[in-house]
Amino acid sequence: IQRHQEIHVVMGNEACDLDSTVSALALAYFLAQSSPAARAAFIPVLNIPRADFALRTETTFLLRDQGIPAASLIFRDEIDLGGLHRAGLLSLTLVDHHVLPGADAALEEAVVEVLDHRPLERERALPCQVTVEPVGSCATLVTERIAQGPPGLLDRTMATLLRGTILLDCINLSPAAGKVTPRDVACVALLEERFSELPPRDSIFGALQAAKFDVTGLTTEQMLRKDLKVVSSDELVLAVSGIYVDLETFLLRPGLLQDLDAFCQARGYAGLVAMTVSFNERHEPTRKLAVYSRCETLRGTLCRALEEATTPSLHLQPLASPWPCLGAFAQGNALASRKKVLPILRAAL
Repeated sequence: IQRHQEIHVVMGNEACDLDSTVSALALAYFLAQSSPAARAAFIPVLNIPRADFALRTETTFLLRDQGIPAASLIFRDEIDLGGLHRAGLLSLTLVDHHVLPGADAALEEAVVEVLDHRPLERERALPCQVTVEPVGSCATLVTERIAQGPPGLLDRTMATLLRGTILLDCINLSPAAGKVTPRDVACVALLEERFSELPPRDSIFGALQAAKFDVTGLTTEQMLRKDLKVVSSDELVLAVSGIYVDLETFLLRPGLLQDLDAFCQARGYAGLVAMTVSFNERHEPTRKLAVYSRCETLRGTLCRALEEATTPSLHLQPLASPWPCLGAFAQGNALASRKKVLPILRAAL
């Protein structure tokens, strides 16, 4: 700010999963290398505090495997985006999301480009460039963009990061998981064609999946923060956590109700939706939902919205819950991931 240096930040969503992280790193690198006589410094920003990075186990695994030290990364609590924007120095490219949370609303006018694979929730005026495509992984869109750019920018490290991310997001390109599209398959094939020495798909997917689902030693609070998204209205904020153990196992954790209470109170959440997922050996998902709130009206509204949803229909079956302030459901439509459930919750709020 003191030197009036323009900064172009590439930033993923606040869950900061592997897709958000790798998409931000790869696209920022590509822009820095391919932009003619750039005035701005291109900086990938991981949209979590540095203290939370250790919880992103699949991301720390893959970056460590590729020799990228955490010390070389920039986290959200290490850069003053508001200050840069107020000084007129910030350009912002959003990857893996296209709507900033309410707390970041002031940064909306700095957004110059969006790359996302979620259904479009709001239009953006020109000159903002918007690429929103229904692919399995945002890393697919980044790969396509880099492949269309100057030759030679794609190196083995970037190819390894992008391919691993697409394989993890698309459950090893398994059609049974309902996430993969022909464009995801084409990008993995392109990366493998250019770098024939990449390790077998099964081994990298297995290692990343094991790292992602490793919650050994995590407290309940850390499990809730590990893969956290937030939806809000003018009055209410709702936490939506991806949980990597079976719901019944999660509900049996000692002191769970007190932990849910403390988690929501500390962060000002009116409630929390926990979405659990597990996979069988054929890569088919099993999904379950828990809806927690001390406010009976809110809990009822959320449960009703989820039960009555039609785009998509979740085919929920009620499960026994240990507490009246928590509703539990088996989700018959296992292909409806959190990406498809978030708009339902946002509309309910």
